[in-house]
This record gives sequence, structure tokens and C-alpha cells, in this order.
Amino acid sequence: MTTHHLDAPVADAALADLRAGDRVEVTGTLYTARDAAHKRMAEDIQKGREPPIPLRGQVIYYVGPTPPRPGSIIGSAGPTTASRMDKYMEALLQRGLKATIGKGYRSPPVVEAMKHHRAVYLVAVGGTGALLSKHIRSVRVVAYEDLGTEAIREMRVERFPVVVGNDIYGGDVFQEGVKRYAEIQVDAKPRYE
Repeated sequence: MTTHHLDAPVADAALADLRAGDRVEVTGTLYTARDAAHKRMAEDIQKGREPPIPLRGQVIYYVGPTPPRPGSIIGSAGPTTASRMDKYMEALLQRGLKATIGKGYRSPPVVEAMKHHRAVYLVAVGGTGALLSKHIRSVRVVAYEDLGTEAIREMRVERFPVVVGNDIYGGDVFQEGVKRYAEIQVDAKPRYE
């Protein structure tokens, strides 16, 4: 299976070859944001203010990293459940957000919104935060410092491993997996006949 390489920030053309289920390694700049940061960004947008980070072409990683051990730049940095941010997605996509990274599936309206805005959802494997942190080269808080672990951080990553959960064509690795499983179950015959 081919592994695609994606530079962040993301150019529109770079997303055209990605399909749900493809492996991807991301290199470049990611921004971190979870529930509290998304709520504040949504409030800024509703009040006509620009969010504190650029959104056009950017990638947001749903993560609240743990504090670093001595000599490390970051602690464990595993993904947060993406569906918790679904209610904020449309506003961010309208401002040019191109990719998000998290775990779990996205709601059907978000899948449609990503298709409309030509954005992707990338899935990181839950429970692998310590391994994922080895792909992070630098990190600094850039907004909402008072939120602690949920502050927005700018991260430089190298070959950060993810899988395409949703592509720009509406492909959905979670729905496709359910369909394949159902087909296997229908085709399976009991051995005791």
C-alpha cells in the first residue's frame, strides 16, 4: 500500500489524490485545538473577529498533550475524539481549514461539509500518544494560554502517521468498513452444516 506525503499547510491540489483508507505522513505545521479552544474560536467568529490562528490551508490536530518529561519538548500527544468538534466545523471550513486530525468518525453533516469545502479528516490511532509524540519536532503555545493543556499550540511535525478517514469526495473509511463487514457476514457460511 502506498503512503502519501502531505505538507502542512496544505495546498488544495495535494488533497485530490487522497482516498478514504489511504495512509498519509504529514510534515510541517499543525495547530492543536480541542473543545474549549473551538468554543472560543466560534465565539470570535460570531462576534466578527478573526480566530487567533490562520485557518486557510491549515491542519488542526485534536489533542491536549500531557506535560513533557525533563529533556522532552512534549509529553504524550494522542488524538481526541473528533465528533466533539463537529458543531464548530462549518465555520472553520468556511474560513479555509483543509484538514483535521483526531480519532473516531465524523457526523454525516460534517462529512458533507468537508466534501463541499474540499477538506479531509485524518485519523490518528488512539492509545498511541507516546509514539505519535516522537514525530513532533517543536511546539509552542500561540493562543488561549489560560486553557492549559487545551491551549492552541503550533506544532512542527515530521512524517506524522495518519489514515484518511474522510476524503474530499465524500469517501468515509468508517462507513466503508461497516459495509465490508456486512458483506463478509452475508457471505460467511456456518461450518457445521
